[in-house]
Amino acid sequence: MELRHLRYFIAVAETLHFTRAAEVLGISQPPLSQQIQRLEHEIGTPLLKRQTRGIELTEAGRAFLNDASEIVKLADHALERARGMARGISGQISLGFASSVAFGAPVFDLIYRFKTRYPAMELIAREENMALLMQDLHDGLLDAAFIRLPCESSKAFNLKVIATERMMIALPAGHPCSHLPTVSLTQLVDETLIMFPREVAPSLYELIVSTCIRAGFTTTRFLQAPQIMSSLGMVGSGCGIALVPESMCCVNNPHIMFCEIDNNTLFTDIAFAWRRSNPSRAVMHLLSLINQ
Repeated sequence: MELRHLRYFIAVAETLHFTRAAEVLGISQPPLSQQIQRLEHEIGTPLLKRQTRGIELTEAGRAFLNDASEIVKLADHALERARGMARGISGQISLGFASSVAFGAPVFDLIYRFKTRYPAMELIAREENMALLMQDLHDGLLDAAFIRLPCESSKAFNLKVIATERMMIALPAGHPCSHLPTVSLTQLVDETLIMFPREVAPSLYELIVSTCIRAGFTTTRFLQAPQIMSSLGMVGSGCGIALVPESMCCVNNPHIMFCEIDNNTLFTDIAFAWRRSNPSRAVMHLLSLINQ
């Protein structure tokens, strides 16, 4: 039994007329009648009652019509799903997000446009530190990732920068410098510097630490926070100061003030990273939106 035989039978059963069914199917009537007869012979029972004024479904025919219709629907669905996945417009895409890009508006504007363009695509998102993201991307557990640069391990992947941010100083609201539009790092060398763990973003960590040490900070005054985001909570609690990407200035906390760094040389990029070999169609669609 072939799928086309089911389609032939459904057309006849719905029109109850061989000639009209043949027109719907785009074939001639004699071959259609022959195929239905072969189908009945294969099943071993009549599906149609052939009468002078037309045809009717037998009891077996009515039951077979229900099942045949479901089979054809499932087959059509499977076909469209496979075609959609091949074109990258349906299926799944697994994306990783570095913890520090959570406030990056360009990232989530991009995701919104992607979901609008490809509503049948299921997005599986995971937030991790940079080390885990790079490993998961390498192992194929992620299709792509939004990461924070600089990142030494990212050099093994294709990268597309989607935003560049300056680093800002987060100060407790009552800090003497909190009212200033710009603050020099040298003015803050006696403060406790709250840092995220090195494994969260190793290269960015080294960039911040080396810059602060050159300004006169000592590592003995460093205090570690679990993540970049949690460093802001510690600033608001009066534990010290922190250097954070500009996008995190959207955090509305009355106990935190953000200031620009005088003669700022600290910048960080948000980038889209994907494997160099065999990227999925969905990844290429997302990259196309980035390029737009």
